[in-house]
Amino acid sequence: MSNPILLPCDGCGQLADSAHISRRLERLARSTRFRPLHIQSLLLAGITPKLDSDFLYSPNETFHGEAATLLKAVQLSTEGKSPETVLAEFQKLGLMLTHVLECPLDGTVSESQVHALLENQRPFAMARIRRSLKPKRLLLISSALQGHAAKIHHANLDCPVFPNAPGVLLPSSDPTESDYESFRSSLLISKAHAL
Repeated sequence: MSNPILLPCDGCGQLADSAHISRRLERLARSTRFRPLHIQSLLLAGITPKLDSDFLYSPNETFHGEAATLLKAVQLSTEGKSPETVLAEFQKLGLMLTHVLECPLDGTVSESQVHALLENQRPFAMARIRRSLKPKRLLLISSALQGHAAKIHHANLDCPVFPNAPGVLLPSSDPTESDYESFRSSLLISKAHAL
């Protein structure tokens, strides 16, 4: 049996085999399906979740982890709705989620390697935001971006970045009600700022 050829993944920078690339393309296709025509608020997180049920654009019947947190933050109910209906409502709000690292981390990645991957992929993510996604505003929503927030603020994205001071919204995997209120307030302020 031959060893698979490993090449750096364009979406995350990790060495990847063909199965990794295939899963990335599936996630990209799912998120593109629910991309608003005009993105009002782009929610930027650090690292794509490992579990499909935590990935907002997953075809799973239930939303957990990051997906559930975001839906709670934007006050979208999932009760009695199909995933497609929930995602269509998210899309109608002009919202889209993307990640600096478009793939989950390999289980062997150290903390310093995570920082390096985010540092290396950040310019590519910023170019994608500026050239392709072109949101009206960008909201940083992940603790993984805490150390990168200042550089994102200075990335000339042609849109305002929230929160205004370098930092992040929803800074933990288990946000407090105060975290949710700060996120909602920033979302409302960012909408008013764009008008």
